[in-house]
Amino acid sequence: MADPARIVIIGGGYVGATTARQLRKRLTAEEAQLTVIDPRSYMTYQPFLAEAAAGSVEPRHVVVPLREVLPGCKVMAAEATGVDTTSKSVTLRVADGHVEQLGYDILVVAPGSVSKTLPIPGLAEHGIGFKTLEEAVYLRNHVLSRLDLAASTMDRELRRKLLTFVFVGGGYAGIEAMAELEDMTRHALKDYGIDRSELRWVLVEAADRIMPEVSSSLASYTLDVLTKRGFEVHLGTTLKSCEDCHVVLGDDTEFDADTIVWTAGVKPSPMLADTDLPLNPRGRVCCATTLEVDGAPGVFSAGDAAAVPDVTSKEPGAVCAPSAQHASRQAVVLAKNIVATLRGGPLEGYRHSYAGSVASLGLYQGVAQIYGVKLRGWPAWALHRAYHLMTMPTAHRKTRIAADWLISLPFRRQVVATGEQHHPREQFVRASQR
Repeated sequence: MADPARIVIIGGGYVGATTARQLRKRLTAEEAQLTVIDPRSYMTYQPFLAEAAAGSVEPRHVVVPLREVLPGCKVMAAEATGVDTTSKSVTLRVADGHVEQLGYDILVVAPGSVSKTLPIPGLAEHGIGFKTLEEAVYLRNHVLSRLDLAASTMDRELRRKLLTFVFVGGGYAGIEAMAELEDMTRHALKDYGIDRSELRWVLVEAADRIMPEVSSSLASYTLDVLTKRGFEVHLGTTLKSCEDCHVVLGDDTEFDADTIVWTAGVKPSPMLADTDLPLNPRGRVCCATTLEVDGAPGVFSAGDAAAVPDVTSKEPGAVCAPSAQHASRQAVVLAKNIVATLRGGPLEGYRHSYAGSVASLGLYQGVAQIYGVKLRGWPAWALHRAYHLMTMPTAHRKTRIAADWLISLPFRRQVVATGEQHHPREQFVRASQR
């Protein structure tokens, strides 16, 4: 009897976790041995990051432990640092820095993406990303702590700086994060003795419009909603510098801000550069419609890190956008094609037309465009929640998130900052030095 095929999956995000679950359902333990590699032993459902940051959802409920949802799979909390397709091996760095080599028969490369930053003076020192749960929780605590500090100082200039919040990037991630946090902050103001007029929320977008994922009419509607809520929007401009928390924009606007959030796009995982896989000019793995990596037998890729041809586009050479919509569907096709490879069957090509997008703009406000149908306000907000609750993995997590929403109806959201959790040993260290 032949040994089981060694299937190694780099990345425990939506693609990696979904592919592993599908393979475990379709393949027996005698057919395949599945290994999932990711520095975090959980999958983050990113569409709920904004609600987790705003306190509408408990942060622990938007992550799914990989070992819980992948029974029969080996989960390695390690970082993949390289791939050698010639020797069919993956280089790993485990928690203590120890380096190991792991062989494979079939490899899935799905490390996802990271924040796409620019060499802007001061950004690395003062910017906050919004790509992971840790960043979402940090941002929530940071924003609420600014209210605490502003309510405790007599210095007007410092108070103005503390109450100025800048978001760079007008895509879905930036708009949702900014709108949800502003909504949370507005509801918390009466506890701090701060007037709403003292808050300054600034959106900076290099393009001449926000939210390119939806029609221009919905983008304009969203802009109107934000403007009426007091947002200051700078379109067609960029962040030039933010040294010492002094913000300078491309249109020569200058001001101090103690919160600078960077949501201006993503780029493929940098670990891909340390592999011998073919990459396109944007650093994504070159794939066929079957999700096979070009020129690398037994290697597949999908999601944000993969340049998968978009056969529904009329534009020559178009590839699928790095979105959750494509990632979730590619993972299912990927699993089917791996099974077909092992069993000698035909492979399926990936094809999916863009279905649309939904976005929350805070409690009871949202925008949605699904198969050409446009929704605004409460109906779009309800659709946003219903859609993402449906696609959230496991009944366990769905139930907990629904319970969070139900509890928030009669009760207020918790608006306490617990920033000390980011440096939990600080007080202990201070005490030991006295």
